[in-house]
Amino acid sequence: MTPVPVGPLELLDIDHLLSDEERAVQHSARRLVDDTIRPNIAQWYEACTFPAEMALTFGKLGLLGMHLQGYGCAGMSAVDYGLACMELEAGDSGARSFASVQGSLAMFAIHRWGSEEQKQQWLPRMARGEFIGCFGLTEPDFGSDPAGMRTRARRDGQDWVLDGTKMWITNGSIADIAVVWARTDAGIQGFLVPTDTAGFTANKITGKLSLRASVTSELVLDGVRLPADAVLPGVQSLRGPLSCLDEARFGIVFGTLGAARDCLEIALDYSRSREVFKRPIGGYQLTQQKLADMTLELQKGFLLALHLGRLKDAGRLEPRQISLGKLNNAREAIAIARQCRTILGANGITLEYSVLRHANNLESVLTYEGTSEMHTLVIGQALTGLSAFS
Repeated sequence: MTPVPVGPLELLDIDHLLSDEERAVQHSARRLVDDTIRPNIAQWYEACTFPAEMALTFGKLGLLGMHLQGYGCAGMSAVDYGLACMELEAGDSGARSFASVQGSLAMFAIHRWGSEEQKQQWLPRMARGEFIGCFGLTEPDFGSDPAGMRTRARRDGQDWVLDGTKMWITNGSIADIAVVWARTDAGIQGFLVPTDTAGFTANKITGKLSLRASVTSELVLDGVRLPADAVLPGVQSLRGPLSCLDEARFGIVFGTLGAARDCLEIALDYSRSREVFKRPIGGYQLTQQKLADMTLELQKGFLLALHLGRLKDAGRLEPRQISLGKLNNAREAIAIARQCRTILGANGITLEYSVLRHANNLESVLTYEGTSEMHTLVIGQALTGLSAFS
């Protein structure tokens, strides 16, 4: 009797670890991806764009800021959010990046560090996808070392005046509001900058080979004048932006698994139908070893992500634990995507299949929200008690 094939996350019967509500959230996000992203993603990727109107689609499903409480946000659990990220990234890293920047960076910054007036003004419309946000932290010369930022905010009477440049900003040139972090006399502070403010320019970055279905921009602030109430009052240090990055990294821990799972499912299906020497390539031992090794790493990555999600929902998750998850899952996901490409052979380099698109995207995911090297040093410091950052 021929055994019935199982999916790459079914060998360990992982599904029973999720609640009915969590499975419902996951299935809703998967349907959105199947209906709106998969039919269009090759075209978006080739055109190097992500339609701004997708914000409204995400908003209707409650995906934007879904793990935040109040102000029109869905108030779901960390695991719910993680599962949604996994399904979005199974469609494309650009889709997950859009939702992540909107909810875990821009909206979270306002929710965690903003005034009540700022929360009321911006969050409900951002949750509905009516307003798009971006997050300005990284600078041309300061990626892994945000403490060296040169963007400056100075007081001029009751106003603030901002000057500086931010680089590699997702959603930058389609955003309505930018959360910009700048150096002030009091420390590092966040500012809410409407993108139609005089002196603010967002230039789309072109020529990308990765994250093509995502809008990436350079932000230029040239004498941008803001009222006194544009500053986020809750923080005056790097603690502000770093807390937002932890939120985004958590989503990446789950999201990368979506890209890896999609690659593996395609490779499995291809291995059953593609024949070489009159038999399916999935029947050869070398192919089965690749598939078994990748499935093992995918399942381990999911168990790690779910464990971190449970810790987060219990209020016990630490930044260094997020570093463990981001380092492992991003690293293993890109390895899976590359290996799947070898199973598809020449077909794997085309947009007809998603594997090389995922692999290219994961090159960016491996780098942003903390490079693998930075997360390695976070873990090393936790183990030894010694800092190797400088």
